[in-house]
Amino acid sequence: MNRRLLRQLLLREDLNFLLTNRLPRVTMTRLFGRLSRIRSPMFTRAGLALWRLFTDLDLSDARATAFASLHECFTRELRPGARPFDRTAGILPSPCDAIVGACGPIEHDTLLQAKGMPYTLAELCTREEPSRWLAGGFYATLRLTSAMYHRFHSPLAGELRRIDWIDGDAWNVNPPALARVDRLFCRNERAVLELAPADGSPPLLLVPVAAILVASLRLSCLPGQPALRGARPPRVHCRVPLELGQEMGWFEHGSTIIVLAPPGYSLAQSARPGDRLRAGEPLLVRTPPASARGSPD
Repeated sequence: MNRRLLRQLLLREDLNFLLTNRLPRVTMTRLFGRLSRIRSPMFTRAGLALWRLFTDLDLSDARATAFASLHECFTRELRPGARPFDRTAGILPSPCDAIVGACGPIEHDTLLQAKGMPYTLAELCTREEPSRWLAGGFYATLRLTSAMYHRFHSPLAGELRRIDWIDGDAWNVNPPALARVDRLFCRNERAVLELAPADGSPPLLLVPVAAILVASLRLSCLPGQPALRGARPPRVHCRVPLELGQEMGWFEHGSTIIVLAPPGYSLAQSARPGDRLRAGEPLLVRTPPASARGSPD
């Protein structure tokens, strides 16, 4: 890459960062949430046309063919069967449509949001307990762009055992921001969802992280589909049964989900940083214990 092109790319990243992160982020997020709910055919058509100028918005697999508001489009459902979930033994499918970001082994309790930008499980979850069963495990960062399908699903059959809602900021979670803002995921509003597999193995965590213009995170797997912003109490112990592929909730614009798996998991061959995945496609693969693999002849 020549120096001129490199300078242009860096300048573009700087401008992106300044435009999306030097604004009153929380105020802009709440304002956008209100605007997106305006029920006007003319406003919605204009908004979708503008949206398409800047993104690769594809509504071909949406259940609805028309939307009364931008919010309805952001939170759209898909046609039945549009996201089949891989049921192969040992496969942990992606819970959402996303671009694979930083991923790798959890070293003690440390993860990376980008090269040279570490953060810890305790900072992300605001408690020490997950390190006890996740140390030495594997993490994968999944970034949802604004044009993507925004609902997320259970990557396993089991139970939702615990929900921790953590108040916070609304930094953009795109690559320029991740490379510049230290411990960004630990600053933003987020939820920590503890999923216990039906086979009794250690729990996995899904951590949906909000971002600028993300008006809310809702959990459709709970009665009433509650919004987590301003949730009281912020910590909920529960036993909500989940089927593989069952919808769990949605973002109202686009953001990030961090998948945290216990030891024994690694990245699937079909998932690499920078790859686009659809919900249900293989994300992680579980390596059976040595005793189960048998010995060589």
